[in-house]
Amino acid sequence: MPDPNCPICRGTGFELVERAGLTGAKPCQCSFVTRARDAKENANIPPNYANVSLDQSSFLLPENNPIAMRELAQVLLAVKGFVREFPSGNRPGLLLIGEPGSGKTHLAVAALKALLERGHEGVFFDYKNLLDKIRAGYDSNSGASDREAYRSALDAEILLLDDLGAHRVTEWVEDTVTSIITYRCNHRKPLIATTNLPDPDATGQMVDYTGPGGVAVHKKTLAELIGTRARSRLWEMCRVVRMPAVEDYRVKRGR
Repeated sequence: MPDPNCPICRGTGFELVERAGLTGAKPCQCSFVTRARDAKENANIPPNYANVSLDQSSFLLPENNPIAMRELAQVLLAVKGFVREFPSGNRPGLLLIGEPGSGKTHLAVAALKALLERGHEGVFFDYKNLLDKIRAGYDSNSGASDREAYRSALDAEILLLDDLGAHRVTEWVEDTVTSIITYRCNHRKPLIATTNLPDPDATGQMVDYTGPGGVAVHKKTLAELIGTRARSRLWEMCRVVRMPAVEDYRVKRGR
């Protein structure tokens, strides 16, 4: 929608231009500005991440750790590349894998916001909250947002799923997640996702704790908590970016 207070188009949405002695009209820039603003308002981005961006003034690199600084800089470049090349013909999605507090959600939301500013539309969902909404939507007394959650996850131009796999795995959960990811993959609808879960192809096996007799017990993998079919689709449709091992920034900030 055009800005009704725009001094150029005066709310019409069109700017008069003259070329070769002829007067014509072109879409006013205010229409793109208001569209981007409306897209941000409808994207369900949490207030904690309302001001994040891909600028280094927002995504701070650890200057006291040269290795982590270099690796995070490479991750930042990879995410910027995803935004710059969006939508990529081969893999229109992005999957960020790493430990809690490594900056995954910051980068995912910043990427989504950058795409919204370019005129795309998208929606943010916390993985567990999305599943809870979908389940609640089966209740005839549920609110409209709960009933529409599943359709939004399917149809949104860009879907951001934060903390993928952070839900107790059940047959219903696996089937629901697989249906969402498979639908988006088959229809080439971009997905941006983050997960704390390890994956053998991205992180290798990760030890959770040492059991009796010194036997290593490995952490549950992404495939174990969302299902092998959904995991396979993710690898088909997403660029996979592994976050380096860094100090949890939330803990560091709380000191």
